[in-house]
Amino acid sequence: MNPLEAFRIAIKELFANKMRSLLTMLGVIIGVASVITLVSIGEGVRWQISRQIEALGSNLVIVTPGKGTGGVSGPSFTGAISKLRYDHAQAIERQAGSVKNAAPLIEAGSVVSLSQKEDKKVSTLVSGTSESYPEVRNQPLRAGDFISRTDIHEYRYVAVLGDTVRKKMFGDGNGIGEEIRIGEEHFKVIGVMRKKGRTLTIDNDDRIFIPITVAEELLKTQQVSIIFVQSVNPQEVDDAVSQTRRVLNRRLQKSDFAVSEQKDILSTFKGIMNTLTAMLGGIAGVSLLVGGIGIMNIMIVSVTERTREIGTRKAVGAKNRDVLLQFLLESMVISAVGGALGIGLGFLGSRFLDRLVPNLKTMVSPRSIVIAFTLSLLVGLFFGIYPAHKAARLNPIDALRYE
Repeated sequence: MNPLEAFRIAIKELFANKMRSLLTMLGVIIGVASVITLVSIGEGVRWQISRQIEALGSNLVIVTPGKGTGGVSGPSFTGAISKLRYDHAQAIERQAGSVKNAAPLIEAGSVVSLSQKEDKKVSTLVSGTSESYPEVRNQPLRAGDFISRTDIHEYRYVAVLGDTVRKKMFGDGNGIGEEIRIGEEHFKVIGVMRKKGRTLTIDNDDRIFIPITVAEELLKTQQVSIIFVQSVNPQEVDDAVSQTRRVLNRRLQKSDFAVSEQKDILSTFKGIMNTLTAMLGGIAGVSLLVGGIGIMNIMIVSVTERTREIGTRKAVGAKNRDVLLQFLLESMVISAVGGALGIGLGFLGSRFLDRLVPNLKTMVSPRSIVIAFTLSLLVGLFFGIYPAHKAARLNPIDALRYE
């Protein structure tokens, strides 16, 4: 029997028992759909975060407290108490020749209200920083002015609003010239930042910027959570890293800070996301194994039901390999059709999650489709071997006598 004829018979058997075939495929369909959907979530998250990190620019160096790897929007997650101070950022700017700017950040949550309407209150993040922040973080102003060096030196109570805070407090207006209250202190709004967007669940625009010297008094701390350092150009990033370390080593212990560049963060993050994506795919792949067991069970039942048919074929000259090929093909056809349906269901599932979950971007990659479909075929092959081998070993005389 040639493979084409065996394939034709396999398709015929598939349609002869439509309901049983569909139920047999169900495990494979769910397994492949799960792989496609979960991997698309992992790919989407990786793409979103990679875009956010790359948008920071190729000449960014990040200083964080402790020995942990630095982040892009906050302190390291080492639990270390920050020994970084504003004067450290100033020293980096003055003494590191390859550094153009250094923007420190002191942050804390606070309740903000309009001075004239104290009943209108919003909770947001207050960020004390320096005049170089917009350039270092590649976040220009939408309107007005940012904090100036004079504002910092003269302890002026001025504020620059992120886009989300602006909408909450002033709707369609920009609020420039208005007075707001942060804690018990009154601040004058002098500018509004251009919308930056979100990083996963973090709204980068839900914050208010104030002079770092004022933040030290208002928040009653001098602990800088992170320092963003901008090199003179992308070619001097490595020099900026070494010079920043050298400057800080004169003032702090090596264990008090960590210096990393944007490409290191991106590389580390991609490694983590690759592992997470593989883990999600592996978890979903368990469903494929369950589906494969279902295929094996149904194929064993099919062999039992078709014992006389197998005996008849052997009696008229069919060889063991012909019977083996026939049942293997039937198993693989079931898994292949189930895999194709699972791909369609997984694609629809990822699109549904896009619409259902705000700020979640899923990406169905051709690689995940190929891997999922290949796995479904391998499942059909692997779990079809035992039933096919059992069918091929049947004695034709005993098979013909089977009732």
